[in-house]
Amino acid sequence: MFQYKIDEEVSLALPRPKIDAKAIYDLIDDSRKELSQWLMWPVDMKNVADEERALVRNLEHFGKGDSVTTIILFNEQPAGVISFNRFRKLDNSTEIGYWLATKFVGKGIMQRAVTGMCELGFNDYQVNKIEIHTAVENARSNRVAEKAGFHLDGLIRANERLEDGYHDGYIWTLLKSDWDNN
Repeated sequence: MFQYKIDEEVSLALPRPKIDAKAIYDLIDDSRKELSQWLMWPVDMKNVADEERALVRNLEHFGKGDSVTTIILFNEQPAGVISFNRFRKLDNSTEIGYWLATKFVGKGIMQRAVTGMCELGFNDYQVNKIEIHTAVENARSNRVAEKAGFHLDGLIRANERLEDGYHDGYIWTLLKSDWDNN
């Protein structure tokens, strides 16, 4: 397994679709209600085969250099997913997306995973800016961005469509110069 160790408990691993699909699907299924509050895609994950196809697509995008999706491991067990959703050449930036299974919330896992992705983004991928987009009402996700040292740049009206309609969003950023100074 290709793994990036963040600390003694948290690491990131490239997905192995045939091996990891069931564990990730089970996490999604167990957390479906909470995930669906902030994400549109959980409704499309109806079985392990759907998740396996998604993981294969993630690896195809990784192979093309379009994005990077990793599984968050907590004590070597899958806990969620974190990714660079895309790379933008215009401003040499990337955007982090993430989700964590409900049973792992409250352990500081996501903040550590975000910090690990920032290290990869700034050092390995040589980006200048990393963004996190959150729904204004998603207090947990906003807290992760803040604790990871991101700067709240502003509000984007009707930024995201969720099951219950459009939601305003925050955009959080961290610059390479901010990272280097901390």
